[in-house]
Amino acid sequence: MVLLSDLTERLHIDDPEERRIISNVDWLQYEALLFDLGNVSHYRVSYLDGVLEIVSPSRRHEIGKARIGDLLLIYFVETDTEYFPTGSTTFRKQEGQAGTEPDESYCIGTDKAFPDLAIEVVVTSGGINRLELYRRLGVREVWFWQNNQFSIYHLREDAPIQFAQTFGYEAINHSEVLPGLDMNLLAACVRNPNPLAAAKEFRQGVRNNRS
Repeated sequence: MVLLSDLTERLHIDDPEERRIISNVDWLQYEALLFDLGNVSHYRVSYLDGVLEIVSPSRRHEIGKARIGDLLLIYFVETDTEYFPTGSTTFRKQEGQAGTEPDESYCIGTDKAFPDLAIEVVVTSGGINRLELYRRLGVREVWFWQNNQFSIYHLREDAPIQFAQTFGYEAINHSEVLPGLDMNLLAACVRNPNPLAAAKEFRQGVRNNRS
């Protein structure tokens, strides 16, 4: 007899997320790699100060990313929020020696060169520090989905002093980019194993919060 916990662990083992870290990579080499990979690659590439990170996302990673994106679309439509999805676009700044491809990203209110919100689904830890990377790109808010919960960080300092340990970002409980969003409701619906039931529950919850 296979226990549910045993099956979950086995699925995790059979669904690895591969990560490669390469040091001493210059900017031209980074851009050459992006060109070679093109727009059809399933790899996610990040760069910070000569360190290159290449990730081949797992199925769990992609499921989490899709679930969050589907639910946020419901929120934007139900609340009549102007939004511009930028998905996993490669954002980079040579002067900041930083570049990455978020799992999901959005400009809110108006379209911009860099997103207001970046979302990262974390399956395996380690690698390039994402907050430092996003600070250099000027992303206002970053969400991490890890261990079935959200961690939210809002950019306070371009040059980290008070929030040096979090690279200029402050850990907060509720989004400031989307202040009307119930993050507890969103997290509960992302955890729901039934996508259709989760979407219906989330839509009703958003409507109830607006009434």
